[in-house]
Amino acid sequence: MEAELINALTEAVLGRLFVEIEASGRHVHVTRDQALALFGHDLTPQRPLSQPGQFLARERVTVAGPRGCLERVAVLGPARKEAQVELSLTDAKALGLEIPVRLSGDVSGTPGAVLEGPKGSVHLAQGVIAARRHIHLRPQDAAAFGVQDRQVVHLQTFTQRPLCFGDVVVRVSKDFMPYVHLDYDEANACGFTPGDFGRIEP
Repeated sequence: MEAELINALTEAVLGRLFVEIEASGRHVHVTRDQALALFGHDLTPQRPLSQPGQFLARERVTVAGPRGCLERVAVLGPARKEAQVELSLTDAKALGLEIPVRLSGDVSGTPGAVLEGPKGSVHLAQGVIAARRHIHLRPQDAAAFGVQDRQVVHLQTFTQRPLCFGDVVVRVSKDFMPYVHLDYDEANACGFTPGDFGRIEP
């Protein structure tokens, strides 16, 4: 009983001081019509992701750019209203693309690419971005940390190669679970391993 209490108190303290970090690898979001064109059917859930309602699909695509391609890129569901390809800056250079750092959904004026699936291909006029590092929080988490939606903060990582990241955007919704999302370039730079935490700083 005492051990359970200590564990509960530890989790409560961690939840008020730290946010778990996740490394977000290259992935693609597609519309339902694009999924039908690429795979001949809707997306098939393989496993749930940390954010409620989101899942890794069984399907994979090849992303082709002017100078190369990336094979077996993960597709995340559910289907969206507009396609989006999220790459690291290193990935983009391998494809011959110059991509901006943007929040998810902000794809206006961004480069496009070609998505290739087993049943067909889709040409995207825009939608390729490097995801801006961000923190998902519920309203109660944001209140505990003293931050607001769209606030820009620093994040001190407690990782193998600790770094303090600037320009980290807070995103608040009742539908979120508290996680920091870094891309693989950022995760590798700080020596991230699964289970690592970060601390939000003004």
